Amino acid sequence: MDDMNALMRPRQGRLIAGVCAAIANRFGWNVTLVRVLTAIAVIFFGLSLWAYIILWILIPNEA
Repeated sequence: MDDMNALMRPRQGRLIAGVCAAIANRFGWNVTLVRVLTAIAVIFFGLSLWAYIILWILIPNEA
């Protein structure tokens, strides 16, 4: 399976759970940008923290 098609939390390059790294890898984005946008969303909107936790549970680890 192509890396851009897989939504999997990588074992390398994680900060907390690898959710931002998984999203960045899936869409070919810069992982730092995804992390900054996630932090901004958590600070200003709060609800996205629940979305992060749910994604942490749902997105499988890389094999």
